[in-house]
Amino acid sequence: MKDLHVKFLALALLLFAFSLMFYKANTLGLPLFPSEEVEVWSVEARVAFQPKEGPVKIRFALPNQPEGFVIADENYVSGKYGLAFETADDNKIAEWAVRRASGEQVLYYQLHLARDDNQISSLKPNITSQHGQDVYFPDVPGYSEATATIVEALLSEVRQKSADIKTFTRELLLRFNADEPDENVQVLLSNIKTDKARVDMLRAVLAGARIPSRIAHVLLLRDGLRHGKLEPWLQVHDGEQWLSFDPGNGISKLPENALIWKVGEQPLLEMRGGKQAELDFSISRHTQEPIYLAEQRARKLDSHAMEFSLYSLPIETQNVYRILLMVPLGAFLIVLLRNIIGIKSFGTFMPILIALAFRETELIWGIVLFSLIVALGLAIRFYLEYLQLLLVPRLAAVLIIVIILMTMMTIFSHKLGFSHGLSIALFPMVILAMTIERMSLIWEEKGPSEAITQGVGSLFVAAIGFLVMSNDLLNHMIFVFPELLLVILALTLLLGRYTGYRLTELWRFRETLR
Repeated sequence: MKDLHVKFLALALLLFAFSLMFYKANTLGLPLFPSEEVEVWSVEARVAFQPKEGPVKIRFALPNQPEGFVIADENYVSGKYGLAFETADDNKIAEWAVRRASGEQVLYYQLHLARDDNQISSLKPNITSQHGQDVYFPDVPGYSEATATIVEALLSEVRQKSADIKTFTRELLLRFNADEPDENVQVLLSNIKTDKARVDMLRAVLAGARIPSRIAHVLLLRDGLRHGKLEPWLQVHDGEQWLSFDPGNGISKLPENALIWKVGEQPLLEMRGGKQAELDFSISRHTQEPIYLAEQRARKLDSHAMEFSLYSLPIETQNVYRILLMVPLGAFLIVLLRNIIGIKSFGTFMPILIALAFRETELIWGIVLFSLIVALGLAIRFYLEYLQLLLVPRLAAVLIIVIILMTMMTIFSHKLGFSHGLSIALFPMVILAMTIERMSLIWEEKGPSEAITQGVGSLFVAAIGFLVMSNDLLNHMIFVFPELLLVILALTLLLGRYTGYRLTELWRFRETLR
């Protein structure tokens, strides 16, 4: 019954830990592996205009949850202007207002965003767009008689060479972008002067087939770009999602670094009380810590997960916990090496504390210094045996001797120019004293062979613990996802019910097992 209880408890711990870890990695974007800083794009929109007499009001459409990106930060440089926000369609609208202005006015909007491969699109077939806006099938426009004949003939030809909305739109764009377009297309393009007018014409033709469409203003992210402009793209809804098409070549895929700035009929820039408005974009690229982006994403999602993470602690405290959180991993390693493999060592946690000291002394020098102190301390401990001291005074004497030995070795190593010897002070003094005392007792009770075996086993466990606890991947994962300690706890509970043979026992009794 107790065995079943332990298994259920371990299963509950595992489910909770992995669920929380999945949420933090998939939703917040916390990195599973130690990685380089992520790429961040900084976009600056500049609105310049000449004010008229009286109040000035500017409405500027901004990205709202841009597909494929996460907004890390936003800044508005507007001086004495009042600033308010609202949403329209799939866009966010910033509205600047001032009672009076004189001279050339310049407003800035700065956007910092990064790639978001974890973004989940909430698409609903036939009825909604990416952000929940209803999608309607347009009515057939009221074409003129001549235009209606041309559009009907063109749609009939395109329909025969397509199978769905995507291929229908692509075939239509191929006809509009042919080197030698047919007469029907030439008539439709005869009065088209701008790219936006071209997209509007395409939308009017698609409306003849009752295909939902909209215009999307796209900003191509290029490092060092100055005076950039938005490019109008065509989007059609295939019943499940909005598909983007380049009206200039018919390609049905956005470039990797394309940012959809605005979609729909909402004007990009509206102005009252001003004239000669100019809008251009500047772009730069830099790198940033992925943790910072995860904090911004959590703030956008109104999640408190990052507020209670280790990253909310002061840097000094974070550095302490980067070491402390590895101790449970070392404890689990001892359970594995002692209960499953059967390696003998002094004490339960002494090897792990020594392994922590190895992080500063380095492994080889740590083993040499540890062996030297224990050997010298053991020799002096045998001398104290002849004095027949009581237990507590004897332990105190051993501790004092250990400190004296550490001090002397530090001084001599410094004089000889061995910098590694200076780190001997990081060894846990009480643990060294107890190790010497324990080893001397085993030496007297079970002989030198058993004492040396346990001493070598302790050093081996400490060395393995050092290699595991200094692993960059494990350090990163446990610090970023401390819930993994529950996984270690669950595995420890399961191993706590193991009563089978150890591997060393199988080797010892191999002849009997045969």
